[in-house]
Amino acid sequence: MRFFIAALLCNLLWMPAAGLAEAEIVTPKMRQTAEKLAATALQDTTAYDLVESLTTEIGPRLAGTEAEARARDWAVKKLKQLGFKNVRIEPFEVPLWQRGVEKAEITSPFPQPLYITTLGGSVATPPEGVEGDLVSFPSLAALQAVRAGSLRGKIVFVDQVMTRTQDGSGYGVAVQKRRETAFAAHKAGAVGALIRSVGTSSHRFAHTGQMKAITDTSVGPSVPSAALSAPDADQLARALSRDEPLRLRLTLTPQTQARAPSGNVIAEIPGRERPDEIVLIGAHLDSWDQGTGAVDDGAGVGIVTGAAKVIMDNLRRAPKRTIRVVYFGAEEVGLVGAKAYAEAHSRELENHIVGTESDFGADKIWRFDTRIAEAKLPVAKAIGDVLLPLGIGPGNNEASGGPDMKYVREAGVPVVTLLQNGWDYFDLHHTPNDTLDKIDPAKLAQNVAAYAAFVYLVAEMDEDFRE
Repeated sequence: MRFFIAALLCNLLWMPAAGLAEAEIVTPKMRQTAEKLAATALQDTTAYDLVESLTTEIGPRLAGTEAEARARDWAVKKLKQLGFKNVRIEPFEVPLWQRGVEKAEITSPFPQPLYITTLGGSVATPPEGVEGDLVSFPSLAALQAVRAGSLRGKIVFVDQVMTRTQDGSGYGVAVQKRRETAFAAHKAGAVGALIRSVGTSSHRFAHTGQMKAITDTSVGPSVPSAALSAPDADQLARALSRDEPLRLRLTLTPQTQARAPSGNVIAEIPGRERPDEIVLIGAHLDSWDQGTGAVDDGAGVGIVTGAAKVIMDNLRRAPKRTIRVVYFGAEEVGLVGAKAYAEAHSRELENHIVGTESDFGADKIWRFDTRIAEAKLPVAKAIGDVLLPLGIGPGNNEASGGPDMKYVREAGVPVVTLLQNGWDYFDLHHTPNDTLDKIDPAKLAQNVAAYAAFVYLVAEMDEDFRE
């Protein structure tokens, strides 16, 4: 019943307004073209070929590293070969954080090693590490509630489990412990911190990820911090249940340098009638350093590029509006490229018709969310009807657009989310298991088909999404 009511509300939300017929928004000819593009995309291998090339020839590409620089060069070469116009790099700088030694072990009463990974942005321990009694908390809030200085000399452990969800909503709750634990632990007087990984995998590898943004100069002092694999978090919980003091040693030796090069890579299909009006589709080019960044976010790079390529190769003439593909740099360490793009293009954001990013893996798209003017919901309904045969249903009007859409969205750019099935995404997210073999080419192609149909329609129609 709850699902039925939600579906009914979605249909009511997208019910066409009087005087704005769907046939006037998406003409029969436009619909036929969009359907042909989608059908072509389902058979096209450009997206998979790009992910294979990126993950094989570049591999992991941490923000600010030489590998990320090679990825930008790779991107420029590929985009030009594919026939895109105005291909360029828009450079910016980012602090460079790199992990070193990462080791944790119970020293008493049950000596044994633990599988961890350093959290992005963590400070280092002394070379010999830090040692202290372990204190466990069921949540970040519980840690934040302790008296300042009351955990002096201790190592804290936030043992909060992440909920598995299709839409990824469990991540939004769980990720706060990754961002905040190191700072709360310092306030409490601790010498180190561990968290249960922000992930849903039961395998014995830990999920890395950024604490607060690496460019955030307002953060206070923190302690060396790492994530535990889920089985090791369970092991700690069992050891603590023996009612004996549990002592742990933590050794982390990451290094940070103040400045390193990064950048956004941009390519376009110039519009034939209104080239100043931009349909923005993006993905992020950087990745964490443990896997090869196939699912996060090589897949997104392949999807948005493959969709734009299908449009470019299968139309007699370009759409009315410009299609702009952006590979954002330094996303993983705090949306640095997203902010740089919004600042560099601030004067033209009012001409951005819509923005969206593919950054939630490579599984099928199942829902079409928007964040547009309510008066323009019939436009979304007309586009959504074209997406229905691909197995994509209507969603809500609270879309984020994707992480790298944050700053353009806040500047007033309408956004949409072509939401993928994220049920298994956080099994792979930020782990060594993020590799090419996890990508199903057929599911990837369904994403390309959806993006091709959506992007073409928005780039060709006369309607926009603003008041």
